[in-house]
Amino acid sequence: MNDIIAEKLLTIEKERNVRILYACESGSRAWGFASPDSDYDVRFIYAQPEDNYLSIEERKDVIELPVNEVLDISGWDIRKALQLFLKSNAPLYEWLQSDIVYKESSEFKNELFRMAGEYFSGRAGCHHYISMARNTFEHDLQEEQVRIKKYFYALRPALAALWIIEKKTVPPITFRELRVVIEDSAWNDAVDDLLKRKKISDEKTRIAPVPVLQDWIGKMIVHCKEQAALIPAIQHDTIALNNVFRKYIKVQ
Repeated sequence: MNDIIAEKLLTIEKERNVRILYACESGSRAWGFASPDSDYDVRFIYAQPEDNYLSIEERKDVIELPVNEVLDISGWDIRKALQLFLKSNAPLYEWLQSDIVYKESSEFKNELFRMAGEYFSGRAGCHHYISMARNTFEHDLQEEQVRIKKYFYALRPALAALWIIEKKTVPPITFRELRVVIEDSAWNDAVDDLLKRKKISDEKTRIAPVPVLQDWIGKMIVHCKEQAALIPAIQHDTIALNNVFRKYIKVQ
């Protein structure tokens, strides 16, 4: 699959006349709880020719390939990516930590990663993750039978929000690292069981709700929402990010 993804990215560069600065896995495979039939969620950041940014023409800042059951590939223009970095876009901060890298042709990712701790807004990140956890919990985990997959789509963001509150740093991308903030043995046993079942089940497998996790997710959403309101808002200027932008739109 890596060869197929590499070929897709090369085709994008040739056909769209762009240069991919960084491409990685961003979904359950990067988070550490993929199912046997999980698809590949490939995300990338690209730069257009420098002159394109000096034109008055409106240009798309996203490239998206048709999604199928195996591949989901899309990318952001560097200008859009840096604007979102300034706003503490949580998925982007996750991309920079992915262990599954498909293309990295420059120091672009490392430069942003070194700036992440300074620019990341705990308040914004916390609100993002709480919203994700709450939406999944309320819409997907209230039936008599629920999908195993959806538990992790609620647990991971709830843990990320808790990480921000307790550790006051950018939360890690992997579920394995995030879960260290929970010491409760009943919680950990329930999660271990779910992980084992998910690794041998397809994406649609359903189970009866797990009481200990239902209770924890509900309480954690309330707790993190209260604590997020206490995190001070931060604001940065664009000087450093403008320098990164100007550097990487030039032909390397």
